[in-house]
Amino acid sequence: MVRHVIVWTLKDEYSDSQKEEIKAGIKAGLEGLYGKVPGIVEIKVNTEKLASSSGDVMLDSLFENGEALKNYSSNPLHVEVATTKVRPFVKIRSSFDYEV
Repeated sequence: MVRHVIVWTLKDEYSDSQKEEIKAGIKAGLEGLYGKVPGIVEIKVNTEKLASSSGDVMLDSLFENGEALKNYSSNPLHVEVATTKVRPFVKIRSSFDYEV
């Protein structure tokens, strides 16, 4: 299995209330892919961070294998969420994938 973790930092131009709406949209969009995109074993978006965190939103997901992760990246449902709910609002994206 492959764990896929992403941490996003939202753009500074958004107010705190706007950031809460954006984070809710990211969470709903990505977690909504469970059961719709083949190969996802687990998918969770964390939006409640501690003050010591450097990012605003974290995706913690688990895939059946590397091929499933690759297919997820190009799946039209995922691309739709990424293009409409994530990328327009993010200034920094960090990712880490590893086998478990």
